[in-house]
Amino acid sequence: MSLLVGIHPVREALRAGRPLDRVIMARGAAGPRLQELIDLCRARNIPLRFESREQVDREAAGANHQGVVAYGAVENYAALEDTASSAGLHVVLDGIEDPHNLGAVIRTAHAAGAAAVVIPQRRAVGLTETVARAAAGALAYIHIVRVTNINRALEDLKRRGYWIYGLDERGSEIFDEIDYAAPTALVFGAEGRGLHEQTAKHCDFLVRIPMQEGAVASLNVSVAAGVVLFNWRRRRKAPRASHEPKT
Repeated sequence: MSLLVGIHPVREALRAGRPLDRVIMARGAAGPRLQELIDLCRARNIPLRFESREQVDREAAGANHQGVVAYGAVENYAALEDTASSAGLHVVLDGIEDPHNLGAVIRTAHAAGAAAVVIPQRRAVGLTETVARAAAGALAYIHIVRVTNINRALEDLKRRGYWIYGLDERGSEIFDEIDYAAPTALVFGAEGRGLHEQTAKHCDFLVRIPMQEGAVASLNVSVAAGVVLFNWRRRRKAPRASHEPKT
């Protein structure tokens, strides 16, 4: 079972209709936000138990639980062939290892209107409790695809008509000066390392965020993803004949 800790993740899971085995609330805890959770549990016939604060502390394993934890089914990963059929934006992550960064990117991707986030199976963080907390409920609304090989996933997306844009400091295009052809996949590299060489080669375009001279070399991946994703949302356009992928 997966563990959800805190008011916001539990509330979003209940609102989204995500299957929950049970919700545990600290005895004596009160307030309108907790009452909302009680009402949602009753409306959905989710078992709700009231335990001592010490017991909830133990259930949360030291995390800041705000008086509530919930147990749900283990996160199910979506299949790329299913998510790609929507022709929606796919956010592809090339090996993010920090769970807080992954959760933040998932939250931002959902807010920007992405259909799915694609992560690799190896040398990258999966859907942990920390990721769920950092995503602040977004996991209930966006598909997460876990693939064995990012480059093969990009090839698969290309066969399905996707245009691949990788964020890389070596990019020849400025992120807010390019028209994004649809359907779109945006690729972001790992902390510090950026895109792997082979991943960059699988992109149709490499775009960059220009940095002020003398500033730090790059942004945190979750910050950079936010900048590019909401620019994509503003600038997205239909495919144009001038867009020619790399050979």
